[in-house]
Amino acid sequence: MSKRFSLSEGIPRRRFLKNTGGALVAGALPWRLARLEQSSAQPASHAGSESLFVSVPPSVSGITWKHVNGRSPNYYLPETTGAGCAFFDYDNDGWMDIYLVNSGRADFYDPDPPLSNALYHNNRDGTFTDVTEKAGLQGGGYGMGVTVGDYDGDGLPDLYLTQYGQSVLYHNEGNGKFVDVTRTAGVAAPGWSSSAVWFDYDGDGRLDLFVCRFVQFSKQNNLFCGDAQTGERYYCIPRAYNPSPSWLFHNNGDGTFTDVSKESGIADNLGKAWGVVATDIDNDGRMDLFVANDTVQNFLFHNRGNGKFEEVALEAGVAYSEGGRARSGMGVDSADYDQDGWMDLFVANVDHERYSVYHNNQDRTFKDEAMNTGIGRATWLMSGWGLKFFDFDNDGNVDIFLANGHPDDRVEKHYENVSYEEPLLLFRNTGNPQHRFENISAVAGPVFQQQFAARGLAIGDFDNDGASDVLIAINNAAPILLRNNAARGSHWLGVRLVGKKANRDAVGALITYQAGDLRRSIFKVGAGSYLASHDPRVVLGIGRREKLDWVQVRWPEPSGRVERFAGLPLDQYITLEEGSGKAVS
Repeated sequence: MSKRFSLSEGIPRRRFLKNTGGALVAGALPWRLARLEQSSAQPASHAGSESLFVSVPPSVSGITWKHVNGRSPNYYLPETTGAGCAFFDYDNDGWMDIYLVNSGRADFYDPDPPLSNALYHNNRDGTFTDVTEKAGLQGGGYGMGVTVGDYDGDGLPDLYLTQYGQSVLYHNEGNGKFVDVTRTAGVAAPGWSSSAVWFDYDGDGRLDLFVCRFVQFSKQNNLFCGDAQTGERYYCIPRAYNPSPSWLFHNNGDGTFTDVSKESGIADNLGKAWGVVATDIDNDGRMDLFVANDTVQNFLFHNRGNGKFEEVALEAGVAYSEGGRARSGMGVDSADYDQDGWMDLFVANVDHERYSVYHNNQDRTFKDEAMNTGIGRATWLMSGWGLKFFDFDNDGNVDIFLANGHPDDRVEKHYENVSYEEPLLLFRNTGNPQHRFENISAVAGPVFQQQFAARGLAIGDFDNDGASDVLIAINNAAPILLRNNAARGSHWLGVRLVGKKANRDAVGALITYQAGDLRRSIFKVGAGSYLASHDPRVVLGIGRREKLDWVQVRWPEPSGRVERFAGLPLDQYITLEEGSGKAVS
């Protein structure tokens, strides 16, 4: 077997490892079948034979759209990096609709007939109807991802589509239609944008926009990577291309934005950004940004106030691997997975690099607990894109879902035990500090025994049963919609937060709830995963407990109000509006 070289770099991407040290082999899945103990906080479905997640086929869902990457013999790098997806309720009927991002016209690609993105309306019966043309959301450029947020506070979710070339902001008109307002708003972000996030960085109650920018790429500078003698090509490693600054757009409150990338300090840092999550790493009430970069150090933008960010990833211990090497960061997320009151970080990398579970040391530094949690060993030969922390079984503990797939569709010719299509992974949070996460992929259902070129991943409850479902975008193939069966037997409350003085989407809110002996807190982050946007509602799981004592919301700045709600129902969705003091069903 020959080693794989990038001739534009003259060096191998990584040393080929013949001895895997007992690591899991992609495709073989020799995972330990964990014993799933029953407890008062754990749903009975774990003990049964029913699949935890079931794939909903197009013949049932009505989702017949497929992603097309336009793969060419020239191996243009954007071809292998899409696509994104979203759950969002565009018409405010209380049911999650679906948006899917396609490729399209670019300097290296001109599909005929043109490709289209897809908006699927939820019919409330497990099926969806394509309303893309009616809504005016076809797209048209070479799409990457999508982020959803009500940037003008009119109660309607708007959509920002990231693309190679130029991104697009679609304003929700409230009549089932969207209008392209990119030019007026001033958020085109030219270049190659990837993930993006709506969040309020300055605490003025309006959603601002951060947009990840990847490398400086065009048809004209498409490098040859492969075997010069045979002419065989493969997708270049991003190390071959120059880095770029990402964008930060300040919301002016009048439908327009100001590019504050330079004055905020964001533009001082050149990266190759894929994933981003807005979180609060030090509980100071200001939203920080964790950004995954490919082949250069990750960024942790600490919000210093007064519109300024300081890049502190190196000091925080999240910039490089423990060996001091830049990795291929792709998907990211943030959650307080051990309920110590501090937000932790997660980043997925490429094969032979392991994914990282960064535990917050409560002093603006982090420790990578990937090996101690078991996630490092399980992901040694994986390449991760979409991912999310969420409580899939509603037992009150936050779990992890990972969507994987190698970026190089010829990797199997050059590397042993690495494949282009890879399995999904599901890790259950045991609540045990000594063995925090259990890899239960092998017993989670048949879909986990299949392999995909997965990219974007979104979480949302499309059938309103309280169990968060999963939508996965597949490169050059149809998406996967997974119905969650794992939460049956667990009680829950779904909460939709509506800010008044705070930003309307309540990004940055802290929800704390008590149910008997169970007390949990959930911080509402912005974005997370890769090229994706999620159901804005928060599901509070309490396992088999029969009563929810109270729910408390600490609204983000400029409000800062703390409200406690009691006497709430179970097993349904409610709305909590800032300052109202009561729940609305």
